[in-house]
Amino acid sequence: MSSAGRLATRTGPVPVLVNPGSGSAARAIDVLRSDSRFQLRQLDPLHIADAVRAEAVTGTSRLIVCGGDGTLGVALAAAAGTPLEIAILPGGTLNHFARDIGLPHNDLPAALELALSGDARPVDLGYVNGHAILNTSSVGVYVDFVRHRERLESWLSYRLASVAAAFHVWRRALPVSIDLVTADGKRREVSTPLLFVGIQERVLEGWTLGERRQGGARALHILVVKEHTPLRLHGLVLRAVIHGMRGMLSPRDVSITLSNGVVVNMPSAQVKIAIDGELLTVSSPLHYEFIRGAVKVVCPRAS
Repeated sequence: MSSAGRLATRTGPVPVLVNPGSGSAARAIDVLRSDSRFQLRQLDPLHIADAVRAEAVTGTSRLIVCGGDGTLGVALAAAAGTPLEIAILPGGTLNHFARDIGLPHNDLPAALELALSGDARPVDLGYVNGHAILNTSSVGVYVDFVRHRERLESWLSYRLASVAAAFHVWRRALPVSIDLVTADGKRREVSTPLLFVGIQERVLEGWTLGERRQGGARALHILVVKEHTPLRLHGLVLRAVIHGMRGMLSPRDVSITLSNGVVVNMPSAQVKIAIDGELLTVSSPLHYEFIRGAVKVVCPRAS
């Protein structure tokens, strides 16, 4: 029986976990409160994983999660390896994951209907030292940029904080020496301002720069930005601010590897990395791995 069929026989409202602090959650909360088909729970992101695991243990067939990529990453990691289906209600600012899998990220009624009636399929995840990755992870200047922007956002708008953070990073952008070992045993020592790891193959040209390549390889897409003169490096940083993380990915600026795993040895024992736009401190070495079909996610039917 399809997942839609199972939901049709469900008694009672479908549980919905919402991170009320995510970028566009307020509107979703208003709609969910007035719709008896849903059972709304507002949770701090720190409690999302426990709530997802509890639903899996009690035999819930489908759970809706509303939040940004950080919230979704926690929820999907908790549901991985269980029969629980996760339906996504985009509630973040950028909603990269929802866009990548074709969800109606700007149409709340359509997203809710899909969450109720759509079919679930296995979706790939990445992991680094046990932390789930939906879209991307990075080490280097982009981490410095995000860290400084977050400090400034307490008194500046997102856009102004981004500009100020860009100039901060522009003045002090430096490469870092790393040692990479891919799953096939190949080893490389590189000096780079940015290591980028994408889940599934990414587009490196045109207006869809940085998005998942349709029909592309199911693997980690590992990009190492080539070491440049200070002027070229500063140009990369400014492009990242104007166009976002995806603006740094230009074929002439990177070396590319597709692999199911990579170990990254860093100079420091503790490393600040970015995962789906969130910053996290982890221990070196960084163990990146790609897990096929890790979790069931409700997605639009392929056209």
